[in-house]
Amino acid sequence: MSEQNRLVIDKEKVKRAAQAGIPLTITTYMLTHEMEVYITEMLTLFLKYIGQTHMTDYLVYCVSELATNAKKANTKRIYFRQKNLDIFDPEDYEKGMSNFKKETFGNVDPYLQKQRDEGLYIKVSFLARNGKIRVEVKNNCKLTVFEFKRIHDKLCRAQQYSTMQDAMNTIVDETEGSGLGLIIMILMLKKIGLTEDDYSVLVDDNETNVRVEIPFSNKTKENFDEISKKLISLINELPSFPENIVNINRLIDNPDSEIADVAKQISGDVALTADLLKLVNSAAFRPANLCQNVTDAVKLIGMQGVKQLLFSLGTMKLLGENTSEKKKLWKHSNEVAFYSFYLAKNYFSGDKAIVADSYVNGLLHDIGKIVFASANTGIMDQLVTISAARGIPFQIIEQMVEGTNHEFIGAKIAEKWGFPEKLISTIRYHHEPELAPEENRKLVYLVSFANLLTYYNAEEIEFYQIPADILQLFRINTEEDLKALVDRLSAAYEKNNARR
Repeated sequence: MSEQNRLVIDKEKVKRAAQAGIPLTITTYMLTHEMEVYITEMLTLFLKYIGQTHMTDYLVYCVSELATNAKKANTKRIYFRQKNLDIFDPEDYEKGMSNFKKETFGNVDPYLQKQRDEGLYIKVSFLARNGKIRVEVKNNCKLTVFEFKRIHDKLCRAQQYSTMQDAMNTIVDETEGSGLGLIIMILMLKKIGLTEDDYSVLVDDNETNVRVEIPFSNKTKENFDEISKKLISLINELPSFPENIVNINRLIDNPDSEIADVAKQISGDVALTADLLKLVNSAAFRPANLCQNVTDAVKLIGMQGVKQLLFSLGTMKLLGENTSEKKKLWKHSNEVAFYSFYLAKNYFSGDKAIVADSYVNGLLHDIGKIVFASANTGIMDQLVTISAARGIPFQIIEQMVEGTNHEFIGAKIAEKWGFPEKLISTIRYHHEPELAPEENRKLVYLVSFANLLTYYNAEEIEFYQIPADILQLFRINTEEDLKALVDRLSAAYEKNNARR
């Protein structure tokens, strides 16, 4: 997001980034007051969606201080060039800084316009992942040794203070200021449990990146977990998994079972047979000839493939699609399922297990959201009563309705219904695939990528928001590579829908 967006916040994009564990970046060249307000509102909304609003004041100050420092660093580059001074030369640096503050204070606009003309940017990004919030402020100027030393000095001095008053007594010099804002920022971060190890300055040839990482509040996580568990226990309309499917899966798991035994058991349920054949004959599985009976279906996709499809059919039967919201969720899930299967066939064709599991894992990855959509008003009223009685903020329920914590809820439902461990892992970790158990991680990455591709195709996320490790796994080096892949997927998916 940049200044070209006219500073209108896209709430859906912020929510998507917060819930999917992908970065949200704002780029500015001049850091106007309007842009500062925009960044503050964006951060406030982002923290709301991840349930960490208690950090708002601290992080707003932190981001404001870091962005202002980045802006000052960019201004210094313009100022030094205009004075024909080498900012990396000790004598020139001292000479330039002797008048920098006096000559730019109150007359900064020409320098800001020049920064824009020369492409000197400030990038502010937020990321919520792996139980941490990462805030980064980057500018495309290499930090000088002198600047780095000043920052290090302020960090060391900040450790000596225990109160704001101690910091306020710091002597202010007349060049770059005393760094009081940075010291106050460190003291504020201390109040929420951070140390100097959570603050880092990273420098390469073209960019300076100041990063702050803050762990989520344990209390907030406990509140989410408690309300999530209570929600699962209250949803009485979610019974045990259909008994006929449980019995069929038990038969499939029996090593002594024959294909004929499984086919006979399925065929005894006319509705289930029709649904299974419809799914197997879809373009997703591309059968050379239409399967006319269950035996043909089992031969085509195997016993475990049938088992996977039965889980999806049972879930769709229990959760239904009787509302516009649930229809929308199932539409997204069907698209992710198709993308997952396509990716598996093209990237992991030698791994039959991943190919067999890909479709259903993609289809059921978001059942936590569908469970929320299935919750009636009475259930929500009970959750509000419980949260009030236990001192849990109502905001927790609001955030959960928006989809926060849906992975946890979906995984708990999957456990209740006896889903395979790999399917539970996909539901639980599809926004954080690196945390999935190693034996299931590749499959979870596959579904995670398919999920992100649907959002990218719908222009709900941008290329930079897709994690680098996922792009590397699927050999995507440029955005052009990604667009080519999405075009193929989208065309195949549309063709599949046209055949239905």
